[in-house]
Amino acid sequence: MSSIYGPMLYLRHVELLRALVPSFGSYPFNLPVVRALERLAFQKQVTFLVGENGTGKSTLLEGIAAAWGFNPEGGTLNFSFNTRASHSSLYEYLRIARGVKRPRDGFFLRAESYYNVATYIDELDEEPLAGRKIKDSYGGSSLHEQSHGESFFSTFVHRFGGQGIYILDEPEAALSPLRQMSLLARMYELAEQNSQFIIATHSPILMSYPGAEILLLEGEHITPVALEDTDHYAVTRAFMTDRQKMLRELLGDEFDPV
Repeated sequence: MSSIYGPMLYLRHVELLRALVPSFGSYPFNLPVVRALERLAFQKQVTFLVGENGTGKSTLLEGIAAAWGFNPEGGTLNFSFNTRASHSSLYEYLRIARGVKRPRDGFFLRAESYYNVATYIDELDEEPLAGRKIKDSYGGSSLHEQSHGESFFSTFVHRFGGQGIYILDEPEAALSPLRQMSLLARMYELAEQNSQFIIATHSPILMSYPGAEILLLEGEHITPVALEDTDHYAVTRAFMTDRQKMLRELLGDEFDPV
């Protein structure tokens, strides 16, 4: 919740320690957005990183999450499993500036490795000395026993508790449009409980969050933009406004809409 002093921010900015980077010619430092990065400031409780595939959204988000202390594959700060070392070394060269208050909760959701998080939770719950089941914090049943979308949404609804920092990489990946709208409403509830979100997304629905900052990653630039100025919004609107025209352009003039 905002105050007269501004929004509640646990992460204020992230800075690339450029002098320590071994080489800007190798991954991930050769990505244009990383190569040009100096300091990325966060102004709002909800920040979206958007851009085309390959612009470095997920790499940058993963680096921020790992620099904060999250497991690169996702989960809470207490998750320490390592299924396959697929993350970059970017986090080792990032300095984060924390806010005055410390969050009571936090979660890093990485869509592509969420299966590994669900498996880790099941393994912990199978230990003989385990007390209260971890899955109880995720709706009461194994995430593997729920559909992909249900398991995502169970985490948002049951595990996210407020006063937290939530770093989400493409959370819409498993969600229907209706569930995306439900997630938007859940985000609003949590923001009212002094939470901060940093989200990489392609979803115009999520980007519609009121008062959010949308940062467009394009080449070497990170630029604040309005929702209506994103390709995600423009392309979706154009397609749904005149679907037949767009299909003819995509499939050729011989396309028969019947």
